[in-house]
Amino acid sequence: MHARSIRSPRFVWMPRLALTAALAVAAFAPLQQATASLPPMVDGQALPSLAPMLENVTPAVVNIHSKTVVRVRNPLAEDPFYRHFFGLPMVPQERVQQSLGSGVIVDAERGLVLTNNHVIEGADDISVTLADGRTVTAEFVGSDPDTDVGVLRIPAENLAELPLATGPGLRVGDFVVAVGNPFGLGQTVTSGIVSALGRSGLQGLAYQNFIQTDASINPGNSGGALVNLRGELIGINTAIFSPSGGNVGIGFAIPAELASEIMRQLLDGGRVQRGSLGLETQAITPQLAAMLDVASARGAVVTRVRPGSPAQAAGLQPGDVITAVAQQPVDSPQTLANREGLLPVGEPVTLEFLRGGRSQRIELTLKARLSKLLGATLDPRLDGAEFAELPERLRRQGVSGIVVERVADGSRAARNGLAAGDFISGFNRSRVDSLETLAELSAEQPQQLILSVVRGRRSGVVEMQ
Repeated sequence: MHARSIRSPRFVWMPRLALTAALAVAAFAPLQQATASLPPMVDGQALPSLAPMLENVTPAVVNIHSKTVVRVRNPLAEDPFYRHFFGLPMVPQERVQQSLGSGVIVDAERGLVLTNNHVIEGADDISVTLADGRTVTAEFVGSDPDTDVGVLRIPAENLAELPLATGPGLRVGDFVVAVGNPFGLGQTVTSGIVSALGRSGLQGLAYQNFIQTDASINPGNSGGALVNLRGELIGINTAIFSPSGGNVGIGFAIPAELASEIMRQLLDGGRVQRGSLGLETQAITPQLAAMLDVASARGAVVTRVRPGSPAQAAGLQPGDVITAVAQQPVDSPQTLANREGLLPVGEPVTLEFLRGGRSQRIELTLKARLSKLLGATLDPRLDGAEFAELPERLRRQGVSGIVVERVADGSRAARNGLAAGDFISGFNRSRVDSLETLAELSAEQPQQLILSVVRGRRSGVVEMQ
């Protein structure tokens, strides 16, 4: 679905473009005199043009058209008396929501297309229109809502693809070109420069490392390409800064390397695996800074080190103040969580911290974060239940706990009263904030097992027998 609108006072995740959007067309009076054209050469030198580069780029950028069936709730139609009196049918009322977005072919042989998750999220039918006019039905491969990356596969031949940028790293001031389908007008090219790198703090996504650009990006550009002057893919256009909903010259793109890594994981395992340092942290206050002999109130204070974690193996302790990860500064627990979620699992990373006012540096390797746990592996009384982490966006909103993803019919967990969708916030009156915590508490093999459960708007306890 083309780009969804998640508005804050400042940021717009380029809103889904409805096909019924009206276009205001200004009429201009014809010029009285023909405008002189530019000469093909000046002083024997051809005028600079992006056209040769774009001839290779534009065939790899596609338009995405999605349809979603939305159920319409009609309170009158749900009332038996009104249904009988007015002869209303018993069938659910539905409407079809249509929207547009963009995508980039990154693997012509396999027909793989990178786009934004919010372009295709929840779509029942997705079609892709190529630059040569062909329209094909796309297969949904996978998506990662936490980084807003989506992957499609299209069954077409003679495709063009965009290579990922290689060579020197991207710098502020580099020229860039955005290609997409703004407002459903068709393929459009805009140009600008890289305004900033490593942007984060936008609302709506868990993990952020955006390229900021002043190349014009508008609704419908979501999922389109941001390329360098060599025609290499450097980013997937995603969001704009906009007080009014229109373009004001501040756009954001997901770095191509990050999008490519997300795609690789989705293809390999169907999900994205994220790493964990094994730390719990809190914001540093002026009072804490004085107690810990820290000059600046910037960083993340370690409050707990998980047993068996990379942080414990590296010797981190409560009271340490994390100041940088992978040479990137850390000024808050949120920044640390963002950096942690973007780092690759299994690769060494440098961590800088303060202890007793002295700066120290260590190297550790991120461990894969648990994404699911089977109750039977924790305690026989939990047999039949499957637990999962809360979506990161909920955790960022302050929601703490884990979710019961599935409960097998007739299982011991079901007989004890657990149900799919339950939120587990406590285990024997100890707070549960992650699957790791649940595993640690259950490893103590308590005689009594009481779970604090939130179900809908109700909360209570469930004693497991």
